Amino acid sequence: MKETPIKKEIVDKLIADLGITDFSKATIREVKQVAAMAEKESGVEYIKMEMGIPGLPAAQVGVDAQIAALRDGIAHSYPDIQGYPELKRQASRFVKAFIDLDIAAECCVPVCGSMQGTFASFLTCSQADPKKDTVLFIDPGFPVQKMQLKVMGVKYETFDVYDFRGDKLGAKLESYLSQGNICAIVYSNPNNPAWICLREEELKTIGTLATKYDVVIMEDLAYFAMDFRKDLSTPFQPPYQPSVGRYTDNYMLLISGSKAFSYAGERIGVVCISDKLFHRHYDALSARYEGLPFGLVFSTRMLYALSSGTSHSAQYALAALLGAAADGTYNFRDDIIVYGRRAHRLKEIFTRHGFHIVYDKDLDEPIADGFYFTIGYKQMTSGELARELMYYGVSAICLITTGSHQEGLRVCTSFIEDHQYDQLDERMAIFEANN
Repeated sequence: MKETPIKKEIVDKLIADLGITDFSKATIREVKQVAAMAEKESGVEYIKMEMGIPGLPAAQVGVDAQIAALRDGIAHSYPDIQGYPELKRQASRFVKAFIDLDIAAECCVPVCGSMQGTFASFLTCSQADPKKDTVLFIDPGFPVQKMQLKVMGVKYETFDVYDFRGDKLGAKLESYLSQGNICAIVYSNPNNPAWICLREEELKTIGTLATKYDVVIMEDLAYFAMDFRKDLSTPFQPPYQPSVGRYTDNYMLLISGSKAFSYAGERIGVVCISDKLFHRHYDALSARYEGLPFGLVFSTRMLYALSSGTSHSAQYALAALLGAAADGTYNFRDDIIVYGRRAHRLKEIFTRHGFHIVYDKDLDEPIADGFYFTIGYKQMTSGELARELMYYGVSAICLITTGSHQEGLRVCTSFIEDHQYDQLDERMAIFEANN
């Protein structure tokens, strides 16, 4: 048995001191805290893979536009609850340029990041029809979205899509939808944490069933155009970002500035609602909110109650970013493709030392290299593997916390530095020898 880079006693004591009884259920911030404290106590650098935070500078186009807006005095003025008109216009253009969907500027609403977008969307969808009081997650997914539903007291169902890709997806979805209580379906594409990318035929299945059962699809595009197997960054030309919007009118697209533009700190995004859904009247919403249609309930009631609008200067930043991307003067893919290169190198190291990729394929195609990927090791459970890797100065979160039923971990590439590839290789060689 070779000595581990970090003494087991250090890690075990820290986990115990934090009161974590089951490491498989440790939150992202708990894992981060253990890693930071163990790093400090041992003097050994951790390879941190637990936090899904952008590791690149914010896009300069946005920074310049926001600074200019602040210098022009915009900070003194409340933003319109519907959003800065130019941002709404550019969001509409961006969706046309990169998804090839027609959504009116009126129906593109700025939010304080997609987190606020999902919260307001959940509120609106769950109140639209009294019979439909449950949200369905196509998991694995972002754990905080379920926390949002717990906060507002809304029920949810979930299933792990691992065994239900392709032609198996329809029957699985219908087993839930046929019960008549689902108001919305949520998924991310590309997926956090698995980095699976739903294919067009799968999105067609989701969209067709959304129309049949009259449910709203909340399509989380936090990692917009980050399926680096193909170049989705040329405006107004195929290939386009896949979207359920081609197959149903019942959709809300959540587009974030955080990852594609590394603009996470300013909490800025847009929710783009299909024209038909935006203007649709639901009896329950009309009775509760003075006869307003779905889209205006979302903006003038939900968002207004939550934050009275979105950071004014950040809206100028996102307008500039979306506009430059649609104009073809700024290629955001060039900035962020480094995540794919990192994932490729990290996967090679892990698999060479006996690890396997858990979510490894999109149907018949190997999964893309990107912001996240998933690893497992032999018969180790998620909790065993996560804890064991802490002894080797590697921190990652367990898939169980994301709604996955698979044993393994989520690895994030955002904070990996060049010198850490050799570190990881050396440590995983010791790990392999010990296991």
